[in-house]
Amino acid sequence: MGFLTASPEPMPPAEFVRLPLRERIRVLSTHWVHDGFNIPYSLHMVYILKMLGLYLVVGLAITSWTTDHVHFTEPGTWLVDIVVYQKLAVWLMLLEVLGLAGAFGPLCGHFVPMLGNIRYWIRPGTIRMAPWGRRLPGTGGDARTWFDVVLFLGVLASLVCPLVVHAETVAVLPGGTGPQELIPPAAFLPILVTVPLMGLRDKVVFLAARAEQYLPIMFFSTVFGALALREHATAADFVNLIVVFEIVICAVWIGAGVSKLGNHFAGVIPPMISNSPGQPGLIKNLYYRDAPHDIRPSRLAWFTAHIGGTTVEIVIPLVLLLTTNHTIAMLGALVMLLFHLYITSTFPLAVPLEWNVYFGFIPIVLWGGFDASVYNIRHFSTPWLLIPILALLCAGPVLGTLRPDLVSFLPSMRQYAGNWAATIWAMRPGIEERLNELPLVENQTDQLRRMKPMPYERDAAEMTVQKALAWRSMHSQGRGLLSVLYEHLDDIEHRTVREGEGVCNILLGWNFGDGHLHDERLIAAVQKRLNLAPGDLVVAYCESQPTPWRNPPQQYRVIDAALGIVERGTWNVEDCVGQQPWLPNGPVPLRVSWTAPDYRRHGTLTTDKDKASHHACHRRPLRWCGSQR
Repeated sequence: MGFLTASPEPMPPAEFVRLPLRERIRVLSTHWVHDGFNIPYSLHMVYILKMLGLYLVVGLAITSWTTDHVHFTEPGTWLVDIVVYQKLAVWLMLLEVLGLAGAFGPLCGHFVPMLGNIRYWIRPGTIRMAPWGRRLPGTGGDARTWFDVVLFLGVLASLVCPLVVHAETVAVLPGGTGPQELIPPAAFLPILVTVPLMGLRDKVVFLAARAEQYLPIMFFSTVFGALALREHATAADFVNLIVVFEIVICAVWIGAGVSKLGNHFAGVIPPMISNSPGQPGLIKNLYYRDAPHDIRPSRLAWFTAHIGGTTVEIVIPLVLLLTTNHTIAMLGALVMLLFHLYITSTFPLAVPLEWNVYFGFIPIVLWGGFDASVYNIRHFSTPWLLIPILALLCAGPVLGTLRPDLVSFLPSMRQYAGNWAATIWAMRPGIEERLNELPLVENQTDQLRRMKPMPYERDAAEMTVQKALAWRSMHSQGRGLLSVLYEHLDDIEHRTVREGEGVCNILLGWNFGDGHLHDERLIAAVQKRLNLAPGDLVVAYCESQPTPWRNPPQQYRVIDAALGIVERGTWNVEDCVGQQPWLPNGPVPLRVSWTAPDYRRHGTLTTDKDKASHHACHRRPLRWCGSQR
């Protein structure tokens, strides 16, 4: 891998596109072992500058300009004033919703331009996704209106307000605590109104703002901040505020740790490590059983996942929450800092780098800047209030674990768990090009072919886009989804097959791994606009596995754009994790629970005309057929 150019591909793109789908996945998934997505170091530098410059440096500068006790040139002041925690949270939420934090650039499928989010959300006519549009009056429809645009601009304005307002000094503090400031509680009220309203009109914007992470901070800043700043405040009011902030971050960690229990997470670690530009190939190999022949997770991958990952995310936060010893608290905070720095170094897809910087930096503020012998949950002055606080913070993870079909994987805290709802899209020749008819949409191969200063050739662009499919197949659900498509489509070798998250990015402007955003509702919105024929667009969808430690079957469904859902069923996760990504032993076993009337596999979605065309393709060079064109 060079600074301006990527490493050589495993084979010439013109030869690659002629290969069968299984072989293409084998080539790209084994190549991923050493090279990951294979972007040049210069793009990594863009991410680093954005993460440390735009987020951290600018965020600290804004904080210093709007406070009295935080000084940009005195790093020690960054760690001892709680207003830093608040300002950096608001700044990050603003960057997230603009598209300048996570889900930015080529590691999230945005090539030209690298920005999604705001470009789509200030444009009437783009697709929006209302969470309860059929049941909640005033939120129906799937087209963005001028009202939605104005509401989105209101979200941006509401996030700017707490950033620019000057902080207020806390008058009453426990002994030994240095000067403290807080954002005026009233400055958060517009956020607490506009962001939920926006979410009712378009859940994509709500999730992109990472509201499940930051709205609790702002809600508690409003309630407990008002108590700490009131005229007759006591020192206990400020202690309560800090303790609530500690509970918030610990709830995120513990929820994420619990979500990783099960068979999925060990499979997340190897491809994530392989995408790290700083890891040598020898180290990357250790995370696979026998690369390139067997690229299932090794014992080291399991240890890293469940000891270095799950155990750390559950045990250390519990220690931080319960300890009254400042030294132990500081050591725990340093462990969590190293934990997030390590994740950041791997450049995971969807690139939540700023989020990891924030969650690594803030423990040093909460437990390094505030003595655990004073600021701990045992000193919370109104213990009964802990019940509704914990209920609010645990509602998403608990419901999302029991009924993942009802809750996005983000409030469920399954960001890295590998237990994700996901899709793979299979399109007849020409259908991907028709997606460009939608407002602002440009398919990823076309983006790459006009990428400057070095545009991709057609076959090289195709090869690059298919890396996302190979990455998906390295996870448990990818093998199940491919199995579903193999069982339904006898013409899959002549279709354009795409990983669904990438398609969602070009249609909605954002995705962060949430398969709920590209299920039958998005497919119906596409069908409404393009009027596709049966079989033109076939999508395999799987839901996250509920209570994964109990290992129930994972549910899937098959969706045709013109016909709707045509089949439902399940597969066993053990069958998926036991396979290689390219399914050399054939599809995993599927158990059908429901089939649409008159629907036939290998029949309904392939007409006689299509079969004739399919056979004709065998008489031509493969590069002219479907995804191999």
